[in-house]
Amino acid sequence: MSRSPRRLPTAALLCAAAAAAAALAAGGCAAPGGLAAGEPVAPASPQPLPQALWPAWADDSPKAPGAATGTRQPPPTPLADAPEVGPEGLTAVKAAEVVKADPRMRMFAEKGSINAPGRSGIRPPVYLDLTGDGRQELIVAADTETGRTALSVYTARGKRIVPVLFTLGRRMAAESLGQDLLIRTAPDDGSEQAVRYHWDGERMTVVNEERRYNKTLPSPDPGGSAPAAGRGSGEPR
Repeated sequence: MSRSPRRLPTAALLCAAAAAAAALAAGGCAAPGGLAAGEPVAPASPQPLPQALWPAWADDSPKAPGAATGTRQPPPTPLADAPEVGPEGLTAVKAAEVVKADPRMRMFAEKGSINAPGRSGIRPPVYLDLTGDGRQELIVAADTETGRTALSVYTARGKRIVPVLFTLGRRMAAESLGQDLLIRTAPDDGSEQAVRYHWDGERMTVVNEERRYNKTLPSPDPGGSAPAAGRGSGEPR
């Protein structure tokens, strides 16, 4: 006569299951792709934040976040009549002489220099390393009487000065974003535009562009009557 298999009591089964779960937890097995017990988490790299090139001009410009990539163009050529660049780089070159040598910026040279917004003229020059070669580029902006601003970026190629960006816009504010430039403008159509430029080895090209239109204001009351003084829209009439 054969014996039936011996069954463990219910309490014994529960104890065995608890012991197996404890052993699994103590093993420190991580899910595929996860971190094992005690493995340090890699530090997160901080992302660059926009830094205004001309802070005094930044408050009066649109703040839309900075769409299309630039088209292929011939490489930029050096300015014919610009001064030579010495060992000190572009920081030792007079920005006014560079403006006079640039055909697209020459018309602004007669306006003179300005140190604050509100007048037409050439803003103080700004120097930033936008190409990543450790040498600083020259950034020049000129404001006009019509509220528009022309901005140019120059880099040094040996002893020659090469214009690598020219842009024109209304109520312009320029910011650095890491080694990129973020140019904010307010076009005549009522929108707010932000364009991000990045060095591509030859020039500063568009890598991102965003245009945002302002919301339409609510139409006035058809009856033409204005709310009574001291009465809000939520108060009974």
